[in-house]
Amino acid sequence: MNRTRLAILIGLSLVCAVGTVAAQTAGPPAGYEINAEYTQTSPDRATTVEQYAKDDPQGGSLWQFWARRGDKLTLLNPEPADYPAGFRFTKDSRWLVRMQKTGSGEADLHLYRLGPEGFVVATEKPLGDLAWAFFYRQREARNVMKPDFHISAGLVKGTEENYRWMGVTWPDSRYLVISLWGAVSPTHRHRQIDSVRAWRCRYDLQKGTFDVPRSFALNNAEAIALQSQ
Repeated sequence: MNRTRLAILIGLSLVCAVGTVAAQTAGPPAGYEINAEYTQTSPDRATTVEQYAKDDPQGGSLWQFWARRGDKLTLLNPEPADYPAGFRFTKDSRWLVRMQKTGSGEADLHLYRLGPEGFVVATEKPLGDLAWAFFYRQREARNVMKPDFHISAGLVKGTEENYRWMGVTWPDSRYLVISLWGAVSPTHRHRQIDSVRAWRCRYDLQKGTFDVPRSFALNNAEAIALQSQ
């Protein structure tokens, strides 16, 4: 292959690549329509999260979530979701949490941060997965029957007012409070066991670390007390 032909092919490849990126960032693809019921705006009114859905050939719907800020529109979930999501901003509008239903009685959390190009994923793994990993590193988790269904990670309300309802005086827009739920499937030996019920931990947005404040102790002791249905 001569150099001239090679240069042409490379040029065409670059054009196709740029076209693909532009198509991905321009907005929702054909077939997706906005559902205004789920649109949410940040406290500073500068960012709007829009949710788009289209019919799934397998039944149900497929959802995409887009963050619009000025003239920038960024896709929050590369893989379509099976359900709409809940979104909460921190008070300073610089962090965004997606509360995503993943199945019957199951949910996960995804964290985004504001960057030069808009909101981008803030953690390598979903925030909910990281919270569960933190839970299993705790000494108290050793005595808990490991949940195998109805596994859920949720965001405790209060980001808009920095969890003042909990009686804390944490710095503004510094922490997220996460609540974990999980059950053990029923067997011939026992009924369903709700082994983890609203166990709480705190995520530090500045450091990217988890901890458990002393004020959570009573709640967390009750959250892992043996209970069956």
